[in-house]
Amino acid sequence: MLLFTGGRSDLHAQSPAGLDTLQLETIFFEPYLPGVRPSITGFSPIGNHIYFSWNDSSYAETGPYIVDLSGSLTEPVDEEYAHLPRAAVSPNRTSIAYISDNKVMVSGLDGTGERTVFSASSITGTPVWSSDSRRLAFVVKGDVWTFHLEDAHVRQVTEKTDDEPSFFIRGWADNDTRLVLQQTDTSHYRDVYFPRYVPEFVEPGQSRRGQPHVKLTIANLEPAVFDESEDTEENDTDTNGEEDDENGNSRFHVLYEGESYILNTDISADTRYFLYDFTDHDMKEREIRIFDMASDSEITLFSESTEGWMYPSLLQASFAPDGNVLFFTSEESGFNHIYTARGDGSRLTRVTEGDFEIDWVDWIGSNSLTYSSTERDPGLRDLYSVNINTRSTTRMTAAEAFRYDFRVSPDMRYITYMKTTWNRPAEIYVIDVRRPEDEIRLTHSVPERFDEIDWQKPEYYRFMGRDSTMISMDVLKPHNFDPDAEHPVVVFVHGAGSLQNVFQGWSRSYPREYMFHQFLNRHGYVVVEVDYRHSTGYGRAFREDVTNWMGRYELNDIVDGLNFIQDEYGYLDMERVGIYGGSYGGFMALYALSHEPDIFSAGAALRAVTNWVNYYHANPGYTRPRLGTPEDDPEHYERSSPITYADSLARPALILHGLIDDNVGFQDAAQYIDRLILSGNTNFDMMMYPSERHAYTMPESWHDQYLRIFNFFEKHLKN
Repeated sequence: MLLFTGGRSDLHAQSPAGLDTLQLETIFFEPYLPGVRPSITGFSPIGNHIYFSWNDSSYAETGPYIVDLSGSLTEPVDEEYAHLPRAAVSPNRTSIAYISDNKVMVSGLDGTGERTVFSASSITGTPVWSSDSRRLAFVVKGDVWTFHLEDAHVRQVTEKTDDEPSFFIRGWADNDTRLVLQQTDTSHYRDVYFPRYVPEFVEPGQSRRGQPHVKLTIANLEPAVFDESEDTEENDTDTNGEEDDENGNSRFHVLYEGESYILNTDISADTRYFLYDFTDHDMKEREIRIFDMASDSEITLFSESTEGWMYPSLLQASFAPDGNVLFFTSEESGFNHIYTARGDGSRLTRVTEGDFEIDWVDWIGSNSLTYSSTERDPGLRDLYSVNINTRSTTRMTAAEAFRYDFRVSPDMRYITYMKTTWNRPAEIYVIDVRRPEDEIRLTHSVPERFDEIDWQKPEYYRFMGRDSTMISMDVLKPHNFDPDAEHPVVVFVHGAGSLQNVFQGWSRSYPREYMFHQFLNRHGYVVVEVDYRHSTGYGRAFREDVTNWMGRYELNDIVDGLNFIQDEYGYLDMERVGIYGGSYGGFMALYALSHEPDIFSAGAALRAVTNWVNYYHANPGYTRPRLGTPEDDPEHYERSSPITYADSLARPALILHGLIDDNVGFQDAAQYIDRLILSGNTNFDMMMYPSERHAYTMPESWHDQYLRIFNFFEKHLKN
């Protein structure tokens, strides 16, 4: 079965005019050829502007900018107003609160009339407004304090011991008579080392890694015993560190404590219900619980389990702006969909259904939601609105495009987002919910020189793999393409595992690689990318198939993609196929060389995981849900790790790694190379980058790395 869109049928007739300016230097050095992608910070508190980070000269260092909702006015933001989009807006929408220089500040929505309401050392986080907009809660040295704006009454709510974790405020509840608080205990984490070797003496690079122990507590603010003898710096304060109130009743109720990840929390607009949504550390079990402040009782609204793992980025839950109706998302049906219910657990309903993925949801009214989904195609993202009572749904966007990073304005009338199409880097757009037929482009961040390049347009395919799974792939043909000839092939494998990179637009995660692939086209290569099993955007089963054995299904899907192109069109030289990628993509490059040496002639592995046991200790939150633990499931780690097969590596490999990488430690490269040396293998090259972590920052390192990759493929796929 073949589905095809977006291809250019006469690529061999296209002139390569303009490609002389696409060199490795222009890809990796500043000013950046496609410019700097604007990054949305958020709406202004009033809602009539959008803040974003950008550099209008196409350099890496960015600063704050602001654009109006028509796109007619774009300008840098004065430093004194840069805090506005991150400030907390009062529920009555008259004021904002924020932390500045260890002071709690309050001002009008436009930043004027600012005043200091509290000051102390070590104030952290963002102030949290009470529902009546009269009080603020904030954290000082790990403890929770409140301030009353009308009578200037200050109160210390908690008094933790030195070895207790700091508190984090989840919100006000029960008509502002209670605070919901969280503590995250990381004291049991182990030390993991990522040594630094430059610029002078070796430093250990110690880092604490592990999985958290969390505790949710409800603090009762009334009645209270006040001690007016205490003060903190400039403010007169009342403190209360006692566990009991004046009647001997506990002021603190531990709502939940366990080895978990808290995915979402929210408090209903009527302040009666507190929702908390969590998974276990294996991410196999999920529960959404609701605590009723009126009755001090709790229900489990929803629970689900899987033999694979939950994907937190998809799972949302939130109360409506009025009342106590809520929505949450779940993959229970196999695809992520929207459910609604009331705070008491009644009227639980699935609002959307079908074999498509919903990857973002938010409220645009008391009974209306907006969401982004793959309903038209996995390579597209459209915006929809749905009435939760009637379930009537409207697609708000018409043009075929990939949209992401959505934000709703404070008045819920506008939605802003990034939008990209084939070979057009993403820009900021906005739509009016009341008139969604027009998408208004707000930024113009791509320099004119970008259009001087004759960019190849990817060909986008949906094909059926060997086990009848539908898979997405894109293909870039060489300039001056000859359909009757066979061309050398480079396969790019995206990182992260759980990520989507095959879609109908400019890459949001790999812009440099996107341009490098066009550079490879100029030199006669076909470049192929497959969204292998484990990728997001294709449903739960597609992502979870790799559970307990990473590498197996991913490799099958990549090989099936190559075979599909060759069987259908016959222009690949299957004797000259290279593969490369970074992080998870680097892992896959080495895995592919060991498991399919008859397919892959050479592979370049950038910052690759070679031993998943190492990554378990550095990032158990990623590895444990997918492979279990090394103690209980050693076979999962052994068969998934390229180092297991290093002794028999028969194809040339290029290994590139940042020496101070604190995600995938350099030890993975060192251990793999050591195994190659001990096995007598001399058919590999390597380069380390002493000043680079997992995400490179120096253009010189980027350029050196990709020059080596290009020369490596020229040597092994051309000669």
